[in-house]
Amino acid sequence: MALIIHNTLTRNKQTFEPLIEGKVGIYVCGVTVYDHSHLGHAKSAINFDLIVRYLRYKGYDVTHITNFTDVDDKIIARANEMGIEPLELSRTMIEKYHKDMGSLKVKRADVYPKASETIPDMISMVSGLIEKGYAYESNGSVYFSVSKAKEYGKLSGQSLDQMVAGARIEPGEDKRDPMDFALWKAAKPGEVFWESPWGKGRPGWHIECSAMCLKHIGKTVDIHGGGTDLVFPHHENEILQSEAYNDAPYVRYWMHNGMLTIDSEKMSKSLKNFFSIEDILKKYAPEVLRFFILNASYRAPLDYDEGSLDETKKALEKLQNSYGSMKNAISLASGTDDAKALTEKAMTDFEARMDDDFSSREAIAVMYDLTREANRLHADGRLSKQGAENVVAVLDKFNDLFDVLTDRKANVVKDDNISASEQVSVEISGENLDDVSADELADEGRIRFWVLRRETARKTKDFAYADRIRNKLAEFGIGIQDSKEGAVWKRK
Repeated sequence: MALIIHNTLTRNKQTFEPLIEGKVGIYVCGVTVYDHSHLGHAKSAINFDLIVRYLRYKGYDVTHITNFTDVDDKIIARANEMGIEPLELSRTMIEKYHKDMGSLKVKRADVYPKASETIPDMISMVSGLIEKGYAYESNGSVYFSVSKAKEYGKLSGQSLDQMVAGARIEPGEDKRDPMDFALWKAAKPGEVFWESPWGKGRPGWHIECSAMCLKHIGKTVDIHGGGTDLVFPHHENEILQSEAYNDAPYVRYWMHNGMLTIDSEKMSKSLKNFFSIEDILKKYAPEVLRFFILNASYRAPLDYDEGSLDETKKALEKLQNSYGSMKNAISLASGTDDAKALTEKAMTDFEARMDDDFSSREAIAVMYDLTREANRLHADGRLSKQGAENVVAVLDKFNDLFDVLTDRKANVVKDDNISASEQVSVEISGENLDDVSADELADEGRIRFWVLRRETARKTKDFAYADRIRNKLAEFGIGIQDSKEGAVWKRK
C-alpha cells in the first residue's frame, strides 16, 4: 500500500512521492536552547522519531535533519540573567537535550546544525535576496519585503489583509512595512554578534532554517516538520525567503504535530507551565511517556495530566505482559496452531494503519487485537511453539518502531519442574499466609514457594485458599496468570 501523508499546505491527505525515488530528505524544526527540555518538546521529537523510523522501515534512504537555535533573543536574555555567554548556555542546554531524548529512546538525527555554525550560509542567502530585490538593508538590519512575494499565507490559510491587521513595528525597527520580517538584525550593545556586509549583527529567526535546509538537503525538501505553533509566522516566512532565493518549490509535504497542553493551554517555557523531561522520568518509565504520546494521532493536541499517564502505564503493562507471556510460550507451548493467519493479518492491518498518515493509535490497537487472540489460543492449549514465535516476531517489528516493550520474561512454575520432596514440603508446610512480608517476597525462591503452594491448593480443589494466595501476592505487586503450561508470575 502507498504511504499517505496529510499535507498542511494542501489541507488534504496525499500519496507520498519524494523528489528522488527511494530517498527522503526530512527537516524538523528543533528547539531554542535556553532552558531544560519539557514534555512538549518530547512530543514533537517522539512523533517524528516514529515517522523517520517508519520511513526507513518502508525502505527509504532517509536524511533526517533537526536544528538547534542557539542564538536568539531569549537565549541572550537568559544568559545575561545568569552572567554567562549565550553560546555557553546553548552548549549546556544542547547536551541536556541529547541526554533527555536519549532517555526517551529518540534516535538521533543524521545532522543537528546550529545557527551559530551556519552564519556564512545565512549571510550568503540574505545577500542573494537583496540582489534579487526581495530584501533591503536599513540601519544595519536586513528585512524581507513581503509585498514583493507571491502567495503569502498559502500555508496558514490567512489572507494578507488578515495578517496586516495584526502586524506592528517594534520599537527600534526600521522596516518599511509592518509585515516585513528581519533576515539580519543589527547588533545591540553587549549582544553576541558576527561581522557581515551590513555591519555587526546576528541572523533573524526564520533565515536559519532556510539556510540549513539548502545546505544539508537541497533546494526542495521532501518533508518539513514542526509544531502547529510554527505554521505562522515561522514556516510561512521560510517559504517566502526560500522560494524567492532558490526559484524552486521549498517543501513537498508539510507535517505539523499537535501541541501538548495542560488544561487545554499549550505547554511552554515562556508560559512557565511546563514539566521538564528529567522530572517526569523520576515518576514514569520512558516507555510510558513514549506510549502516552504515540497512543494518539501526531496531528492532534494532547492534554497532559498524571491521571492520563497512570492509565497509560496500566494499558502498556497489559501489552508488555502479553509480550512476556508469548516469549515464554516459545519454549512452553504444546498446541498445533502456528497462528500464521493471525499474525499475517496483524502485519497487514498494522502497516495499513501506519501507511495512513502514520496512524499510531490505530496501529497500537492492532497489536492489542493480536495479543488478545494469541493469549486466547495459548490459554486454550492450541498455540504451538512456532505460533508463539510468529506472534513475538510481529511484536518485535512493532517494537522496532514504537520502542515501548522491554525484553523481560515472566517466571513460569510447572509441577513437572519440581522434585517430589519440594512438592511434599509445599503440601505439608504450616507457614501462615498472613505473615507474608515484602522482605520475604524479595526472594524469588519464596515467591516460587507460594506459587507452588497455590498450585497444590488448586489440585486439591481448595480454590478459596488458592485465591487467598493470589490476592496476598497481588498486595505486593506480584501477579499470577494460569496457563496449560503452568502458573506464570511476574512483578508488576
